[in-house]
Amino acid sequence: AFLVESTCTSFSETNPYPLSILNNIKMAAMMSASKVAFAKGVSFKAERASKVAAPRAVCASKASAFGGKQLKMQARQLRSVAKFSVQATSTSKPAIEAEEMQTEAPTTLLRSDGTPSDSMRAQFEKMIRAAQDEICASIKELDGGEFREDAWTRPGGGGGISRVLQGGKVFEKAGINVSVVYGKMPPEAYRAATGGTDAKKSDAYIPFFAAGISSVMHPHNPMAPTVHFNYRYFETEAPEDDPSAPRAWWFGGGTDLTPSYIFEEDIKHFHQTQKDACDKTDEAFYPKFKQTCDDYFMIKHRGERRGVGGIFFDDMNDRAPEELLKLATNCAAAVVPGYAPLVKKHKDDAFTPEQKAWQQMRRGRYVEFNLVYDRGTTFGLKTGGRIESILMSLPLTARWEYDQKQEEGSEEAKAMEAFRNPPDWLNM
Repeated sequence: AFLVESTCTSFSETNPYPLSILNNIKMAAMMSASKVAFAKGVSFKAERASKVAAPRAVCASKASAFGGKQLKMQARQLRSVAKFSVQATSTSKPAIEAEEMQTEAPTTLLRSDGTPSDSMRAQFEKMIRAAQDEICASIKELDGGEFREDAWTRPGGGGGISRVLQGGKVFEKAGINVSVVYGKMPPEAYRAATGGTDAKKSDAYIPFFAAGISSVMHPHNPMAPTVHFNYRYFETEAPEDDPSAPRAWWFGGGTDLTPSYIFEEDIKHFHQTQKDACDKTDEAFYPKFKQTCDDYFMIKHRGERRGVGGIFFDDMNDRAPEELLKLATNCAAAVVPGYAPLVKKHKDDAFTPEQKAWQQMRRGRYVEFNLVYDRGTTFGLKTGGRIESILMSLPLTARWEYDQKQEEGSEEAKAMEAFRNPPDWLNM
């Protein structure tokens, strides 16, 4: 039942972004459970529907007596979704292989298959590995604590490196992950992703490659903001039985700031740093990416954003990959100069127990967004990724308080106004 409902949602839910390859893989992964589990779900769904909507469930042909064409259409949609789901589960294969822990990080996470050093795969891995080293060094200098490093590989190639500083002097939790993933997606997801007309339909699973860096840093002090960033590259290969089929690739990523309290000069500094990084590639990028970021980090059930935004882009393949690699590189390089000065400025600020409680409330909002809406988190949870790395983004502590209200004119109310109605920070 969950599989059917999830698939319906993925097709019908209003989304400000195009149906990306990532979403299709996520959808396919959700449907890659065993046939038995799916059959039980559909059986339960049918049984529940028959009890709740008795006469309607007897036969779609009788739907006219209870609402006509609309009910018939809903019945056809449900059958189509069920058919698609059964087809997608006809070959039960894991999307990603299980990881094998390593005592130290390997020189490369790429397969030892002669991947050229000038390939986009190799260039992107080199970039994210260097960014991880540089950002970890900066955070270590700021905090004084040590990062724990976990490295893993997968039998068929790929792996990851997680570095986490927990319970530090400045940071409650700071983590920077890099990963390289080789996997296979069902043909239905591939056709939806590439928009193929399928003159030659293939039943073969399509190999894909993904690499990325992802980070979240939560300081102790409520006056110091949280930051999140991730940059990623994705590509598919042609199925083995149809080498002429189209291949797909794209870049995505972004950096965003989540303060508990609003210091306008800090937020302007952060946004200006992101704009400067984008402008090196195209001056049209920052305003577009800022709006996309404000839209993406909306906590829909709350009617508020997670923070004060930044930049966010996805599904980008509209220009040369070398140009987009430059964009991702410049944006990743902007993390430290855009964020570290803000933490250094506020890490020793005085604060009250009430201000700490407000920070914990905002951390609760952070958790809500990540577990309900974040594409990367939900994708990892549905495809069998390494759970500790996936949930690294969550804070150590958070708070949910029943019917919490902000006092009019307070700093907390000022923050909520910014979360609900994000301004143009660079033109205030």
